[in-house]
Amino acid sequence: MSGAPKLLSGGNPQIAKGYGDEPVQAYIAAMPGWKSAVGAKLDTLITRTVPKVLKAVKWNSPFYGVEEGRYFMSFHVFAKYIKVAFFDGASLRPIPPGASKQKNVRYLDIYDGELDEKQFSAWVKQASKLPGEKL
Repeated sequence: MSGAPKLLSGGNPQIAKGYGDEPVQAYIAAMPGWKSAVGAKLDTLITRTVPKVLKAVKWNSPFYGVEEGRYFMSFHVFAKYIKVAFFDGASLRPIPPGASKQKNVRYLDIYDGELDEKQFSAWVKQASKLPGEKL
């Protein structure tokens, strides 16, 4: 048996809660198939856009913030796509396309080959300037 993380339903990696870049990189490395390369690209774009971004893995998802304990976005692996959550997404322009049961949260579902890096980076820049969620 290898030391590879267990994949949960839909292929989401099971990674222990942790803070900093290391658990986020472990999560990305464990993402199955094409999703690992896209996860690495998302992480690179977020880090390039918000150079002092704080990172954590909570609830088997990477979280990104600019203030300790307060996060502006995360992403999660599903069987056919990666779901990016912008916690104050209703304040972004243009508004990300995926609605949520939570009033302010908006989602972006990324399928293989569909990442618009320019738009994604613009949303990350805007989101990083909003209060985010205390988690």
